Amino acid sequence: MNFASKPKETLSIFDAVAIIVGMVVGVGIFKTPAIVAASSDSEGMLILFWLLGGLASFIGALCYAELTSTFPHAGGDYHFLRKSFGGTPSFLYAWARMAVIQTGSIAMVAFLIGDYASEIFRLGAYSTSWYAAFTIVLLTLVNVAGIQQGKWTQKTLIVATIAGLFIVTTIGLFVTETQALEQTGNIVPGKVALGTAMIFVLLTYGGWNEAAFLSAEVKSSRRNMVRVLIYSIGTITAIYLLINLALLKSLGLSGMASSDAVMADLMYGVFGVKGSRFISLLILLAALSTINASIITGARTSYALGQNYPLLGFLGRWQGNRNTPVNALLLQGGIALLLVTLGTGTRDGFVMMVEYTAPVFWLFFLMVGISIFVLRRKHPEIERTFSVPLYPLTPFLFCAICLFMLYSSLVYTSSGSLVGIGVLLTGIPLIFLNRKITRNINENTKKENQ
Repeated sequence: MNFASKPKETLSIFDAVAIIVGMVVGVGIFKTPAIVAASSDSEGMLILFWLLGGLASFIGALCYAELTSTFPHAGGDYHFLRKSFGGTPSFLYAWARMAVIQTGSIAMVAFLIGDYASEIFRLGAYSTSWYAAFTIVLLTLVNVAGIQQGKWTQKTLIVATIAGLFIVTTIGLFVTETQALEQTGNIVPGKVALGTAMIFVLLTYGGWNEAAFLSAEVKSSRRNMVRVLIYSIGTITAIYLLINLALLKSLGLSGMASSDAVMADLMYGVFGVKGSRFISLLILLAALSTINASIITGARTSYALGQNYPLLGFLGRWQGNRNTPVNALLLQGGIALLLVTLGTGTRDGFVMMVEYTAPVFWLFFLMVGISIFVLRRKHPEIERTFSVPLYPLTPFLFCAICLFMLYSSLVYTSSGSLVGIGVLLTGIPLIFLNRKITRNINENTKKENQ
């Protein structure tokens, strides 16, 4: 086994787009339309929220296009933060991603798979947890086998998911009866409605930035990362707008706002129980796609972390034959399984997961936006095959969006946000421990050289 290897450019533009779209178009779109509708005073405001989500993501994608094409690296955001701000912020980011954000998302989506799979065939009292654990183990092993297996699994899942969403959208737009318009308010939202709705809209758009973790593996990345990001955002925005238009037509604004399962209600109205079962299968496919993509990109951060910190050096090994970070994948899977074990019988809800991860996510997203200014100042000599348009306005807008969302995720959420920040801070003792280990290594090296 060759663990001394580095990432190779094995992903095409389509491969990368499939991974990103599969990461983003997951279970969120089956839940958030109802939550966003409840914050909307009119149909126009609802569509505006989803357009704003696409626009905000596009602005962010332009910023990421410069970063990923100029500094391609398997560490993605971790690499940008390390080059900009040094070791401590980048370590805390990687720690939060490994201990909370990525593994927590994998476990929560796995629980959702367990819920739906248990409706088809139960495996006893802890059926949901057994299915969740099996899913994590299976997809982790698929990706341990190699990036080829991982990316083909991803392409199969995302094609099936988008095909299913296309069927639902077509039925909603052309088969169901049109509900009467409910123009009960303004199109322009107030501050509270905007903050609350956009937390969930941008959560549903969240994940496109995972492209950064693939930048070292995309063919001709300095040229093609721009295309990967723009194609991904364009595809996602089109899917979300069509879905919400179909839901509005079939259920109406009030029907969406009062529904616990908007797409199931749409399909049940046309096909009855068979329609609901179709949605259950579609949710399973979307959830599997989300987990597989999360496993692929999440392990890349841990790999980059292991490259820089002796304390976690075992994570920084890349198996050349399979072109994948095996140790990072196994640890990630182990943490996710631990979270499944801890969450058995005491799972938090979808909203709690958002509150738990949102402040930490937006804090580091803001820092990545600021890194564009820092890296331009620190490395003006590096050739930039793509420069963010209208600099410095575009990255400033991106930072302003992140700052507003950080504020919203703290002000408009409950105690779950504080728990997420608390877990982030537990990484600080590890920084001091790593410094001690590094100091001992350096001292031993000096003694050997004397």
